[in-house]
Amino acid sequence: MADKEAEERTVGAHAPQMSSPIPSGEHTVWADVSPLLEAACGDLQDGELIHGENFNLFSAMSALEIMDPKMDSGMICKYYSVDEAIENGAAPIPLSFDGTVDVQCTIDIMDHLLSCEATWHKGHSLAQTVFSCIYLLRPDRTSSHALLHSYCSVIRATCKAVIAVVSDARTHEEEDLFIMAYGLPLSGDGDEKCLSMLNAVEETICRQLRACKSSLPKSRAPEAAEPLQSNFDLEEDYCRALLCRLRFRKHFYHVLTCMRRPQGRGLELARKHIASCLLELDLIRNSSTFLSNNSFGMSKDGLEDMTTASGRQPLGFDSSLNCRLSAPTPPRAIKLLSWKKAVDYFVKLLHDLDNICSYSLDPLLEGVFRFVVQFQKTQPDLVARSLLQFLLVQDGKLYGRDPLYAVITKAAGLPESAKNHENQKNQYIVQLGQLVINLLKVLCTNSAWQRRKLGKILQDWRVIYMQMEMAFKRDFSEILSISNGENAWMKIFQHILVWVEEQTYWISTRFLVLGFELELYSPSEYCMVYWYLSVVLIKLVEKIHLRALMSNETGKRKGKKKGASSKDIGKDFRIPPAVSFLQCQICLAEGLLMVIILRCLRKSNLVGIFQIKKW
Repeated sequence: MADKEAEERTVGAHAPQMSSPIPSGEHTVWADVSPLLEAACGDLQDGELIHGENFNLFSAMSALEIMDPKMDSGMICKYYSVDEAIENGAAPIPLSFDGTVDVQCTIDIMDHLLSCEATWHKGHSLAQTVFSCIYLLRPDRTSSHALLHSYCSVIRATCKAVIAVVSDARTHEEEDLFIMAYGLPLSGDGDEKCLSMLNAVEETICRQLRACKSSLPKSRAPEAAEPLQSNFDLEEDYCRALLCRLRFRKHFYHVLTCMRRPQGRGLELARKHIASCLLELDLIRNSSTFLSNNSFGMSKDGLEDMTTASGRQPLGFDSSLNCRLSAPTPPRAIKLLSWKKAVDYFVKLLHDLDNICSYSLDPLLEGVFRFVVQFQKTQPDLVARSLLQFLLVQDGKLYGRDPLYAVITKAAGLPESAKNHENQKNQYIVQLGQLVINLLKVLCTNSAWQRRKLGKILQDWRVIYMQMEMAFKRDFSEILSISNGENAWMKIFQHILVWVEEQTYWISTRFLVLGFELELYSPSEYCMVYWYLSVVLIKLVEKIHLRALMSNETGKRKGKKKGASSKDIGKDFRIPPAVSFLQCQICLAEGLLMVIILRCLRKSNLVGIFQIKKW
């Protein structure tokens, strides 16, 4: 009898303790494989795995390791659905029945969303950052809470605008996860009226703020709204903390919409909104003292790493809720930027956007390239670079207004009459225009991506030069021997050929300089790189000088006879500042090359037998 009871206990120990949530079908029966897995684990050595006959290396690299939090997205989920999270009270409405706590929690949600948005801009998943907020996932639930509802609406509209500009610019290739929405509710009912809702809430809080400025509660104006919370002494500061956050959202949304207007027509208005955003961010930063002092029960030690100004954990967020929507890859561990770093990020972003808006829309390509290169030195993030590219390239034109052929002829030093020439539809000219557009887009990417792409398009520029040169020799060989260069199309081709070669050397220079910025060269390679750089710069100076001479010759021919024009080409010619600057760079590169050589020789004790000749 005792043996039978022991046997029953043994069988019960191996029986499955809980039924599967998925019912068995007609041809499927659930079975407990735990004993099999335990036996296999005892026999497997490190690095071994159980697989079938058709299991290959690719499948091994793509295999899912069950029960590993880094691989199995289902392991780290606290809730398996939004409805389950709501049922367990993760996102209550109202946030609290205590008015003061409700306001505090609302501000915490606003601050945490700011940190999530900045983290998203840095290249992380939208589903695991901004849309980790349950209130954003269920827009209808916040309709009874006007303040939170209006703020969530403008957040969704802002995310949608940012995704649109990055998608249009196609700079998201460097951060693939940035524009993936995974079916998230980017558009809620009434979000198109988000600014109207925000303005209504702002006006309500403004009335309450004016009422708070009275010395006594009894003297409150009759048209004043209901107080936000019960403590009259804290009412004014809470009103100010909410207003600066609402106004920042409103102005930032206006910045995005204004900068997306065609042909740069909204840049001036965008600068005004940028100034307002920076002012509101200062007020948001200053409100942290009041919020942290009134955060009861919170330690002031770890505020630097917190995602809210008060230091409290916000309500209504679960970063693991959407981890299974991120991508068909293992879930990524995301560390949100702190609230202070998020504010700093938006300050830098707004300064970068202000730099773009202050650009004078230079019609010369040389000026455009110079501005973009200088702008990249500030290390702008993806959103700023996308908006810059959107400004430069619209509808296949520079700034959406200047045709590429007219831009190229102007850059090549040709007169205004050349931009209307009938041969602007020549296949090589069309291909050259596309190369210019591609170059502008590449210059707007991050430094690492930019250098990689420059190395590829450098070959394209060289190929188009060779094709145009062969076509030029084939089509105009008879004209060159007869008309001595008086054909208009031949002049255009000559100028453009010189300009194309000049741009090829400029791209080479940019490619080499980016290697220094990215710290790709080892000290042993400096000598070779500086030698390359000096040679390329010399060639670049020659082409710029030749283009300037050709432009000067074209101008001289308008006012002088044919015989006298060729004699006076170089009399009044002055070296352009760009050429002088390049000559200084050449001397610098050659000087650094000599310094490196001398240091190497000193180490080898060969200085005495080595004579340096003039270059």
